[in-house]
Amino acid sequence: MPAPASARPTAPSYAAVLRVPHARRTFATALVGRLSYGTVPLSLLLATQRATGSYAASGAVLSLYGAAVVFLTPARAVLVDRHGARRALLPLAVAHGGLLCVLAALTWRSGASVPLIGGAAVLAGACAPPLGPTMRAVWSDLLADPDLLRRAYSLDGVAEELLFVSGPALVGVLVAWTLPASGLLLGALLLAGGTAAFVTSPAMTGPRPRTEGGGRRGGVRGLMAPVVVAAGTGLAISGVELLVLAQVGGDSGDTALVPWVLGALSVGSALGGLANGAIAWRRAARSRLAGFAVALGLTIAAAGLAPGVLTLAVAMTCAGAFIAPALTTAYLLADESAPASDRTRAGAWVNMAVNAGSSAGGLTTGALLGHLPLPLCFGLTGATALGSAGVALVGGRRTEPVRA
Repeated sequence: MPAPASARPTAPSYAAVLRVPHARRTFATALVGRLSYGTVPLSLLLATQRATGSYAASGAVLSLYGAAVVFLTPARAVLVDRHGARRALLPLAVAHGGLLCVLAALTWRSGASVPLIGGAAVLAGACAPPLGPTMRAVWSDLLADPDLLRRAYSLDGVAEELLFVSGPALVGVLVAWTLPASGLLLGALLLAGGTAAFVTSPAMTGPRPRTEGGGRRGGVRGLMAPVVVAAGTGLAISGVELLVLAQVGGDSGDTALVPWVLGALSVGSALGGLANGAIAWRRAARSRLAGFAVALGLTIAAAGLAPGVLTLAVAMTCAGAFIAPALTTAYLLADESAPASDRTRAGAWVNMAVNAGSSAGGLTTGALLGHLPLPLCFGLTGATALGSAGVALVGGRRTEPVRA
C-alpha cells in the first residue's frame, strides 16, 4: 500500500519514514522478532557446550544451525512471495520456536546426545522465518518515494546491526542469573511474539501477483552486483574481526581491547548508514554500490599499516562507515532488480550472500594469518571488497533493473 502523497514531505527524513501509516507498528514488531537472531546463536553455543562439555561439539552444532539458516533463506523467502507473509511466516515461526524449545530441553542438563542436538539445530535453522527480507519488501510496498525508501532501508540496516550487538549482551545478562538454555527459550518467545504481531499489521499484503519477467530467471539475473558485493562485504567484515584480534594482541598483548576496537567498527557502520540515508544521492545505486565497496576495501587495507591500537580504532571507524551503506545499497539494488512478485526472494539472496561471506571470511583469514605478514593479510582482506566492486560493475553492464 503506497503512502499517500500527503504523507511524503518535500524534504524526507527518518521521522517522515516512521510517520507513514502502519510503519512504526510493522517495523517495531519485526525488530522484536529479529532480536531472536541476535540471542539464539550465542545461547545455542553456550548451552551446547554446557550440556556436552565439548567446545568442538558446540562449534559444530552452531555451524550446522547457521548453515541451515543462511543457505535456505531464499527458499523460505519464495514461500513468502508465493503465499503471502501471513500464511508463510507464522507456520515457520511456530516450527522454529518449537524447535528452539526442544533444543532448550535437550541442553538443559548435561550428558545430552550431540547428534540429537545437531539434528534439532538443523531443523530449527531450516524453519527460521525470513523476517529481515520480508520487512524490506514491506518497506517497498509502503513507500513509493525513492528518497523515503532509501532512508527506510538505512534505518532498517542500522537497527539490525544494533540488534546483533544488543542480542549477545542480553544473553550475557540472562546467563548470569540462569542456565544458558534459557536464552533459547527467550529467542523462541521473541520470535513467536514478534512474528505474530508483525503478520497482523495492516501493512502486510497477500501473495504478490506474478509479473512478466518474474520467476526464477527474471528474479535472479539482475542480482549479480548486489549479491557479489554483499558476499565480499561479509567476507571482509569477518576477516577484519580476526585480523584486529591478531593486531591488538601483537601490539599490546591485551586482547581486552579487541571489543573496543571492533565496537569502533560498529559505531562507524551505524553513523555511515544514517548518513547514507540522509544524503540526497545523484549517482545511480549501482555506481554507489561499487564506490562503497572500493572505499571499504581501501580503508581495510590501510588499517594494516596502523602503528598502534588507537590508530587502528580510528581506521576501523572509517572502514565501518562504508559497511552499512554498502549493504543498504545492495538491498535497494536487489529490490530494483526484481519484479514485485520476487522482492522478498531478491532481498533474501543478498542476505544469504553477506552471511555466507561472513562465514567464509574467518576460515580464509585464519589460514592466511599463519603464513603471511599481518599488513599483507589486511591488504588481501580489503582486496575481496575491491574485487567484488569490479565484478559488480562488469556484471552490471549486462543486466538492467526490471523495475526503476
